[in-house]
Amino acid sequence: MRHNKLQYLITVGLELSEIRDEDVLLDKVLRAARYFFAADAGSIYIKEKNSLLFRCAQNDTLSSRLPPGRKLGITTFSLDINDKSVAGYVASTGEPLNIPDVYAISPSAPYSFGKNYDTISDYHTESVLTAPLKTSRDRIIGVIQLINAKNASGKTIEFAPSDEPFVRHFANIAAAAIERAQLIRTTILRMISMAELRDPTETATHVNRVGAYSMEIYEAWARVKGVAPSEIERNKDTLRLAAMLHDVGKIAVSDVILKKPAKLTDEEFSKIKSHSEAGARLFDDCDTEMEVMSRDIALCHHERWDGKGYPKGLKGEEIPSAARVVAVADVYDALSTRRAYKEAFDEKKSLDIIRDGAGSHFDPSLVEVFLENFDNIRQIADRYKG
Repeated sequence: MRHNKLQYLITVGLELSEIRDEDVLLDKVLRAARYFFAADAGSIYIKEKNSLLFRCAQNDTLSSRLPPGRKLGITTFSLDINDKSVAGYVASTGEPLNIPDVYAISPSAPYSFGKNYDTISDYHTESVLTAPLKTSRDRIIGVIQLINAKNASGKTIEFAPSDEPFVRHFANIAAAAIERAQLIRTTILRMISMAELRDPTETATHVNRVGAYSMEIYEAWARVKGVAPSEIERNKDTLRLAAMLHDVGKIAVSDVILKKPAKLTDEEFSKIKSHSEAGARLFDDCDTEMEVMSRDIALCHHERWDGKGYPKGLKGEEIPSAARVVAVADVYDALSTRRAYKEAFDEKKSLDIIRDGAGSHFDPSLVEVFLENFDNIRQIADRYKG
């Protein structure tokens, strides 16, 4: 059994090392940990300055109560890094905690369990195994928390003491992968910040929303199309990051035009349109999967299903699928947020415009899954407010 667990850790480590996007990675880390330790639920907190930001959560019991395709909602909140909460205690001490029953924590313990979430969600937390996400340089970048170990018959049991060394090792593997993914996202956001100097709408929250919307739309669309789950996971990872770079070519456009609060002249609009080709040129002579997708998206996300877009006037499936996905995500975000030339449209008006664009502006099959999964889109919008 021990040999099997060690082999699983090696295999998971290799799989995690191939994931580049932080959000995709956190979801994979938590699913792998829950499988390894037979946990019904779990969460990941990521350290930001002196706090722990709640970033990822999974719960099989609560998910089973949702309609098909609906995802568990995540409310972003933060915890202080101190000994008052279980996660805060683990982050501050750097040591794991294995608690058989959080409702029976000794009054002498410095930490306590917050019961509010159980009350609101009608869930009962019992056993909890919490470990620090610690890098090879002994830097704590977050905390992983596993909830309610299950035996073969589905009954909640304690996490075994023998699990504790394995959770340390698993957390260390995960921390290395998360640190690498954070570096990739930070590099991309720095590129975006250069574009933001020209275009105030090209912010971190905008590109994070477009990236997350695109991933959500693609996942639902690919399932309908019968794409293999392994391919969906790989493409989600690539698309999430490539979509964030959709408008990086705006760095080549004058901020006088980008920030103009009035209607653009034909000449000014022509210069705006040049950003798609400028962005694509950044990925010339590149041949990795992510670079190719980034080039396709930068070049083609303003093409239209009816062939009336730019820069090449591509039509229908001539447009790369990733660019068709980002087109829906980008336009929805532009409609639903404030821009220099307009106030944010309300949700109904934004959705009506997307719906009316099916078959002309947008791939109709993508609009269909966008509307069917809009509850998940709304959750993303709430997460990346700003």
